[in-house]
Amino acid sequence: MSYMDMFSLKGKVALVTGGSYGIGFVIARAYARAGARIAFNCRSQEHLDTAMAAYAKEGIDAKGYICDVTDTEKVRDMVADIDTSIGTIDILVNNAGIIKRIPMCDMDEADFRQVIDIDLVAPFIVSKAVIPGMIAKGEGKIINICSMMSELGRETVSAYAAAKGGLKMLTRNICSEFGGANIQCNGIGPGYIATPQTAPLR
Repeated sequence: MSYMDMFSLKGKVALVTGGSYGIGFVIARAYARAGARIAFNCRSQEHLDTAMAAYAKEGIDAKGYICDVTDTEKVRDMVADIDTSIGTIDILVNNAGIIKRIPMCDMDEADFRQVIDIDLVAPFIVSKAVIPGMIAKGEGKIINICSMMSELGRETVSAYAAAKGGLKMLTRNICSEFGGANIQCNGIGPGYIATPQTAPLR
């Protein structure tokens, strides 16, 4: 048995939020190489066009959506379309996220709330949308892209650290609440990866 056979995702449907570039794109590409059918979302037509070209270059027939993952109705519509056009989602990767590097006392509430909405509330919304299908199917995997900031504090990232700490606990709660339905939820905490989001630091 080959390495890829051991980890085959043939026949599985994976939704990777924010899968147009960076960590999300690389995860989606790996899943596709393991046999999964890929769906992803992004924020604009420009991002979608760029992403679709990147997937095509890799020989991946991905399904892309312009979808605001903080909007419950738009997320429900996206998940319903994936269900009918590709299949019920087996794997969800809550990857979409932003960071605003602003000293806490200089940060507006609106900026703080935006980070919380995208990095914490959106994973709740998307998970809630896919879990019923997973329950009906009898299995499912949810992977939350947490961060070192799930455990650590750093200057200028109060909102991001608060969101990622919350995402760590949401991960644990999904395990508690839906483990009995054969749904596994894991969080991973990458260090500093060379993506556009970390460019200001590098």
